[in-house]
Amino acid sequence: MYVLEAQGIGVRFGGVRALHQVGVGLRPGEICGLIGPNGAGKSTLFDVLSGIRRADEGRVLLDGADITRRSPVWRARHGVRRTFQRQQLFGQLTVRDNLLVAQEWRGRVRRGVYAQRRRRAATVLRTCGLDALAETYAGALPVGQASMVELARALADPPRVLLLDEPASGMSADERAQLAAVVRHMADEEGCAVLLVEHNVAFVMELCARVVVLDLGELLGAGTPAEVRADPRVRDAYLGTAPLSPTPPAAPPADVR
Repeated sequence: MYVLEAQGIGVRFGGVRALHQVGVGLRPGEICGLIGPNGAGKSTLFDVLSGIRRADEGRVLLDGADITRRSPVWRARHGVRRTFQRQQLFGQLTVRDNLLVAQEWRGRVRRGVYAQRRRRAATVLRTCGLDALAETYAGALPVGQASMVELARALADPPRVLLLDEPASGMSADERAQLAAVVRHMADEEGCAVLLVEHNVAFVMELCARVVVLDLGELLGAGTPAEVRADPRVRDAYLGTAPLSPTPPAAPPADVR
């Protein structure tokens, strides 16, 4: 059973059809890639899944229940978390405080609860290789590190679904290796479902068990990385100019526990 599923999604911007009859489902513990040319509708689909935009057609299900009309806040509080292409960090807070703020929605803080939240934040900082930056102001970080902090904040309260919008953008090879290790940890160890939008096709093909391809707002293909690579329609629309060989990491990622 899918933990999060979109069925027959259609979105229009005036006379422009951004999505048409698009469906995608995510299973617990699965890492799925979403690729396609610019303007294919990837970010629009993310907005629909996270509740930022309501589709003109179709519905979104969480554990089989219709959440199409539920708000982004409701979805986030029920474990559907997303990151953004442009980081939405609290720049005047430290990296650690960004993670603590992400847990505030659960209500009044008592001493024992606060200690528990700090322990969770410390675990996520270690998982994401951010220990050394814990007391650094988030607004002072370069793009690659800021993207990792955005991911860490999405993990601060354990998610059930992660929607990652171009998380590797601006990252070095070492940072991409760490990102991949964190995503695998969340899927394999915590059973989180992951949907990843990324223009680094080699990164997607190496990390994801399944890949979905959008083009001009429609589902063009789906399957394993090998099946998608072999699809002539996908190659003609997108992969013909995209590098398909993954670049090996320059150094092993930090310990993920």
